[in-house]
Amino acid sequence: MTLIIAEAGVNHNGDERLAFELVDAAYESGSDVVKFQTFKAKRLVTEEAKQADYQVVNTQKQESQLAMLSRLELSYEAHHKLVAHCNSLGIEFLSTAFDSESLDFLVNDLGLKRLKLPSGELTNAPLVLEHARTGCDLIISTGMATLSEIETALGVIAFGYITDEKAQPSMLAFQEAYASETGQKALKDKVTILHCTTEYPAPMEEINLRAMDTLGRAFDLAAGYSDHSEGITIPIAAVALGAVLIEKHFTLDKNMEGPDHKASLEPQELEAMVKAIRQIEVALGSCVKKPSISEVKNKAVVRKSLVAATDIKEGEELTESSLTIKRPGSGLSPYLYWDLIGHEASKSYKAGELIIER
Repeated sequence: MTLIIAEAGVNHNGDERLAFELVDAAYESGSDVVKFQTFKAKRLVTEEAKQADYQVVNTQKQESQLAMLSRLELSYEAHHKLVAHCNSLGIEFLSTAFDSESLDFLVNDLGLKRLKLPSGELTNAPLVLEHARTGCDLIISTGMATLSEIETALGVIAFGYITDEKAQPSMLAFQEAYASETGQKALKDKVTILHCTTEYPAPMEEINLRAMDTLGRAFDLAAGYSDHSEGITIPIAAVALGAVLIEKHFTLDKNMEGPDHKASLEPQELEAMVKAIRQIEVALGSCVKKPSISEVKNKAVVRKSLVAATDIKEGEELTESSLTIKRPGSGLSPYLYWDLIGHEASKSYKAGELIIER
């Protein structure tokens, strides 16, 4: 089944109560995982870092990233409470770490076994390496990245997985790890790679959904999709194209103040997306083309058989004018039509009677 991650992100606006409500909404939607973001704003951005254009538009406020992100932090205590709440409901808690301290907290304090590396950190080699050295399964988002940048990051991850802490990182060491059989096996066993368009909301003409398949084939890894488009059409299409994982932002109310609310789904939309994805999974079936169970019983109803077009006497030559093809399909196949033309009838038929010649 497709792993569905309901991305709460920072849509709690720094309010622990809202964070709990987001967990409840994710659980009620049927999502498998609810994901947050863990960071210390002062470790993440400089005082001079400007907001992205979409953040200015969505917040309707022009300020530094530091000022904006400082309001969106969740305390470590809140994290512990959220994990306990997720465990009580049976939904997986996941979070993205944007700095070393936060990563250490997620792994060594909260005990997470799966981590998400966001698109913006893909070229942050030291943090990428720290993620790999945890030994956790990794979900790697690739927004804004070229194939060569992705391959370089995967080399760092392979190196982190297969070497010990004493191994000296270098570009050559990363390349060697990526090229090695053990490095490739580690990546295949532990990494899921996500196509992503880093814009909020992402324009439809920039989604480039086929790139998801390119990623899977280029790196021989399980591939999924992190969606920032409006609505639920694109994640559903991604599942139909083979996505093993879908990540989608959601909020309690799109009109709330904050950078990501407007590009997020509301709870009823998230629930509709999950339902549609589960229906698509069932509908995809297997690669084998064969009559389904339902179709088998309909064959005789909708297919046709050879039928007497007129009354036919025993011994009379069968002709084009005396034979026709009609439903039901429980008689001789129309493929025998030409074989019977010119043959003598073995019995008499009334017009409309199924032909039973052998």
